[in-house]
Amino acid sequence: MRQVYISGAAAVSASGFDWRTLAGFKGFEPSGQLSATHGSVMAAEVPAIPAGIDVDARARKLMAHPARLAAVALRLALADARWSAPQREQAALYLGVGASGCSMDELTRMVAASIVNHAFSLERFGGAGLAACNPLFAFQLMNNFTLCHGAILNGTAGPNSAFYSRGTGTLAALSEAHWLVASGECDTALAGGADSALHPVTWTQLDAAGYPARGFVPAEGAGLLALSASADGALATLDAVSFHSARAWERNPGLTEACEDANVVIAPWGSEARKRLGHDNALDVSLCLGDALAAAPALAWCVALDLIRQGRCRRAIVFSAGIDGGLGVVRLGSVA
Repeated sequence: MRQVYISGAAAVSASGFDWRTLAGFKGFEPSGQLSATHGSVMAAEVPAIPAGIDVDARARKLMAHPARLAAVALRLALADARWSAPQREQAALYLGVGASGCSMDELTRMVAASIVNHAFSLERFGGAGLAACNPLFAFQLMNNFTLCHGAILNGTAGPNSAFYSRGTGTLAALSEAHWLVASGECDTALAGGADSALHPVTWTQLDAAGYPARGFVPAEGAGLLALSASADGALATLDAVSFHSARAWERNPGLTEACEDANVVIAPWGSEARKRLGHDNALDVSLCLGDALAAAPALAWCVALDLIRQGRCRRAIVFSAGIDGGLGVVRLGSVA
């Protein structure tokens, strides 16, 4: 198996659009997206996207917000990696995705037209419901288009897959990309996640399930690592990726071993990891970036990469535990 190198990265988050400043970001802001329905919910919301890196207005009409964030992150990651045209075209793309975060106006019209006797009717939905919205609404509604739009716009044509994720699935995306490069199946690959917990439907679902009461801070964002078999211009090494069941701590207490000489980064829902580690030195990114669901682990990887770039550590370990259960462990190393 070959060594896998990190050639570039991208992070779209409340801190802005540069992964190189991610490790020092602090603070939440009230969410403008949720203010109409949920008051002054504290959240980590992406600022206005600069025109120079945004997708064009025509493409945005087909995109849910997470897809737009993913497309921007993919553009930034490819620019950061500085791959040649063939390397970009052949690159694999694996992405953790969440709910689509589609247009509320379109969704409201669709649901309203599908009601019969005060109840939702699948039969009416198949006729009047679908007819009530723009035919292109499907490109917003289907969550696999969070991956598809970015791939089309940026010209990545290698193997690809979207993993529905509330955290853990994004680790599967990185694991798949890591294996493809390490095994020689691909020379270049991109992996990460894009999602938003700020959409009113998603937030209502999370609120009803009691997550805010347990410390959930909603966020949105997208993060990607660009992986390569070449050490030329590498930022770091991606040494290992693993994901485990929700009971992994009991079954494998050695997961926290070999952490003494590495900086530890904990993605959202890190309280369990912090307890198992037995110290407070780990950097919990949920305290500054919130939980962007499928994007949360990828943003934590970018934080770890930033720590290595700054020379604050030679090795970094990222623990992440999504609300879909399970535990992810990612190990990065310095090339210096």
